[in-house]
Amino acid sequence: MTEQHVINPLSIGVDYATLAARFRPIFQRIADGAVERELTRTLPHAPIQWLKAAGFGAVRVPVEYGGGGASLPQLFELLIELAAADSNVPQALRGHFAFAEDRLNATPGAGRDVWFKRFVDGDIVGCAWTEIGNVAIGDVVTQVSPDGDKWKLNGEKFYSTGSLFSDWIDVYAQRSDTGGDVIAATRTRQPGVVQSDDWDGFGQRTTGSGTSRFTDAVVEAENVIDFATRFKYQTAFYQLVLLASLAGIGRAALNDVAHQVRSRKRIYSHGNAAHVSQDAQVQQVVGEVAALVYAARASALKAAVPAQRAYLARFGGDEAAEREANVAAEIESATAQVVVSELIQRATSQLFNALGASDVRQGKALDRHWRNARTVSSHNPVIYKARIVGDWVINGTEPPFVWQIGNGPAKA
Repeated sequence: MTEQHVINPLSIGVDYATLAARFRPIFQRIADGAVERELTRTLPHAPIQWLKAAGFGAVRVPVEYGGGGASLPQLFELLIELAAADSNVPQALRGHFAFAEDRLNATPGAGRDVWFKRFVDGDIVGCAWTEIGNVAIGDVVTQVSPDGDKWKLNGEKFYSTGSLFSDWIDVYAQRSDTGGDVIAATRTRQPGVVQSDDWDGFGQRTTGSGTSRFTDAVVEAENVIDFATRFKYQTAFYQLVLLASLAGIGRAALNDVAHQVRSRKRIYSHGNAAHVSQDAQVQQVVGEVAALVYAARASALKAAVPAQRAYLARFGGDEAAEREANVAAEIESATAQVVVSELIQRATSQLFNALGASDVRQGKALDRHWRNARTVSSHNPVIYKARIVGDWVINGTEPPFVWQIGNGPAKA
């Protein structure tokens, strides 16, 4: 074992079959209740508690600290399996895994060790970055202010994905004293934090993506983190979680259409066989859906490889190699986004060509796959990612590593 491993062990991957076997019974339990949660809009508090208790939130923490030691491709493969059970759950954990990844990239030391222990103990982190209301692009209204040996956080955020299930919230804020952008990690269970389940999207309905309000919420000084130190491949990472969600949606849709075809008794007089499962045209449709899902999964996992390279390069001491890896992580995640979004939307629509009118009944909830895929695909607009990839291919223009959303200038 090298001196670097003793001082700073890294998560380079473990045996995937052994790792996944820990969680697959939980994934199945989550899948068993997915349709009921969708129909009743029941938030997945219990599923996330099951995952917390099993150590799922610590799968990226190095083995030496009690975590799973998974590589990034292994994390995203697990998230694909989880998304096949219920795609709301990995998206609800998106902020947690991003914050954990940032702590994995942090300078080794006691502060980082504290967070590793929290993750291993089961703590989950939500996120709250998007400002509410009439805010100009680039403005950060939410502020964190020094208050003795602690800080006070004030502001309001939307798209607080996963925060309803979390022990902490990763809040993007501005320091009142210096104007610097920071991450304020604040404890959820305190009087100054009020959360609302007011996300009303037609898909991904139970991700806990509503409003968070902070009124003099307490933040420990060590948890006000300079945003300039944020891990460089963060945008790629966030996108990779969505790609895993899409690939899992595709797998769930494929499982459902295969089950419906196998169990269907009614046939059409102008069909091709005495049983739907033997109808060559229906088989072709299911085969095409399977191919779309296969390509989406392969693309998502391939796109995760440069992110792992960027993580390792963070501690490699070669700035040029690290920058190259960060660019590759961004470009490959964007490239995969362009194609995976299209593949899974096609798959989740095309599956109905293998079924009948009775399969659009609400009780079967097969429409959730397309609605969820369309909702996930609406993040980080794919048209801009396609342009960024094109600019890189043509001109070698590096992609933006951080971007914001807000009101543009007033029209003349």
